[in-house]
Amino acid sequence: MFNLMANCCNWLKRWKEPARKVTLVMVGLDNAGKTATVRGIQGECPLDVAPTVGFSKVDLKQGKFEVTIFDLGGGKRIRGIWKNYYSESYGVVFVVDSSDVQRIQETRDTMAEVLRHPRIAGKPVLVLANKQDQDGALAEADIIETLSLEKLVNENKCLCQIEPCSAVLGYGKKVDKSIKNGLNWLLNNIAKDYEAISERVQKDTAEQKAQEEQDKKERAERVRRIREERSVMFYNLEIVKRM
Repeated sequence: MFNLMANCCNWLKRWKEPARKVTLVMVGLDNAGKTATVRGIQGECPLDVAPTVGFSKVDLKQGKFEVTIFDLGGGKRIRGIWKNYYSESYGVVFVVDSSDVQRIQETRDTMAEVLRHPRIAGKPVLVLANKQDQDGALAEADIIETLSLEKLVNENKCLCQIEPCSAVLGYGKKVDKSIKNGLNWLLNNIAKDYEAISERVQKDTAEQKAQEEQDKKERAERVRRIREERSVMFYNLEIVKRM
């Protein structure tokens, strides 16, 4: 009887707990299948997806989590914006096109750059080895080897899980089980260290905002000086014309 009451109390306590808010960044090269993956998780058809220009933001509920996913465009010219979203991220989803063997070195270099960033290092990382339905797609063991994945995550102290998957083969309740399992793994590991990661996110976000404000002030000062110099130059030209 006592155990039954204790279990009921524990259940009520968990039920009353507020949902934990988590922000994730989803990155990877262009055409890796990031947006298709997000749409599948949302319950939308992942077919005929246009390339993401800049980023898209998705909010969804996953169990006791309120999850915001920033789906960041993977083109070379866009990757520079990724770092602007690292401070508020609790974890990373890195999507790999397993069938694009020609760009696997580019994928490795890009992943290394992401994981070594000071605002990402130490956070949990889910690697989705996507497009397993394509001919010639690398298997899980080959992906781990060609990306030097074990070395990368150990160097940057990141918990890591790799899931071979196919984002286009299902969505909603029929989304690829590997994607669902991977997302659950990521959220569960975030939950284990939620307070510490939240504290880090708050600190990094505050520092980034302060840096952005400082950069804004410096840009404004540079513009003021340029305008002042032009004003002096035009003034001197007027004097010369009158002489």
